[in-house]
Amino acid sequence: MAILDVDLAQNNNSSSAPPCHAHAHAHARQQAHADEQQDAEEEEQQQLLLKGVRHLCERGTITKLPARYVLPPSDRPAPGDQPRSSSCIFPVIDLGRLRVPAERAAALAELDAACRDYGFFQVVGHGVDGGGRMLDVARRFFDLPFQERARYMSADIRAPVRYGTSFNQLNDGVLCWRDFLKLVCCDDLAAVVPSWPDAPTDLREVVSAYARSSRRLFRELMEAALEALGIRSGGAAEMLADCDAGSQMLMVNCFPACPEPDLTLGMPPHSDYGFLTVLLQDQVNGLEVRHADTWVLVDPVPGSLVVNIGDHFEMYSNGRYKSLLHRVRVNSARPRISVASLHGLPPERVIGPAPELVDDEKNPRMYMDTDFATFLDYLISAEGKHKSFLQTRRLITN
Repeated sequence: MAILDVDLAQNNNSSSAPPCHAHAHAHARQQAHADEQQDAEEEEQQQLLLKGVRHLCERGTITKLPARYVLPPSDRPAPGDQPRSSSCIFPVIDLGRLRVPAERAAALAELDAACRDYGFFQVVGHGVDGGGRMLDVARRFFDLPFQERARYMSADIRAPVRYGTSFNQLNDGVLCWRDFLKLVCCDDLAAVVPSWPDAPTDLREVVSAYARSSRRLFRELMEAALEALGIRSGGAAEMLADCDAGSQMLMVNCFPACPEPDLTLGMPPHSDYGFLTVLLQDQVNGLEVRHADTWVLVDPVPGSLVVNIGDHFEMYSNGRYKSLLHRVRVNSARPRISVASLHGLPPERVIGPAPELVDDEKNPRMYMDTDFATFLDYLISAEGKHKSFLQTRRLITN
């Protein structure tokens, strides 16, 4: 009873508060309500952005880039910085010549020069079938209703099947104008395919066939590159066995048309972590490579695949082969689809410079040993930009 009396007394006292105090309390309540509403709107906007660029575009016509996608001025692709065509710059390697004994030596020399001087090249005569079907099924996947795609959404970068957006949306200060479907593959595809999306209905069939074909290409390229590096006999056999048992990850990318493409990027400047990346892309330009201190556009050669050296291969070659920075620009007119097949060694394999390529006098060891787990730990704790991970493994800087 005493407690009730006190409450009543407090209520009576508050009702007789001076008018100025009542106005102050009312203003405070209004301000608190406004702050709560603003916080709720910001949270709703944040959740919307995490649902991906496709979902954002599907909600209606976008005429202005959301603030989370706007890069600082120093990181933007300046509209006046139009890259020159790469068709006469990046080498085009005809793999058919590697299969002709009389031409193999010359073709190996061309491959070695491409890996050493450019780090990026295009391959024809590769024997990879189904590229058109792969791009078509990728396009149809991103055209599915959001609820279908959202079944595979995850912020966990370790997830073997993951639909996501940006690069690492939990760490990225600025989001990228990209959605992706990540599919971890292995030599026993039958074990992982049932976990892949079941829509479109032909996705599993088409993607698994393309994954097998690109894996065969990786094996052929590695065999040729090891020969070009001068690694033969036991060293080459061990490396090729690791390649056969190695990792493969498909990154199926969608870069929607963007209202203000000069303010953002589909992917920021970065290097790939593995040994080789095989890129299938449609005929919409977007890939740029940092070569000779200039961003150079990679014009797709019809029927070709783009191949680039990864960080682990640069380490293994002791710096002879270069893992270059690259980025993806977007445009205001057309969406772009690409499929990157990233190939490496088994996750538990420790990677360091090949003993055949290290000489204490002329070619000292340039990198410390590393493994895939170390890379993942780094990626979780930092933004995946530039060649930052590779720099953490360097023993000698140029």
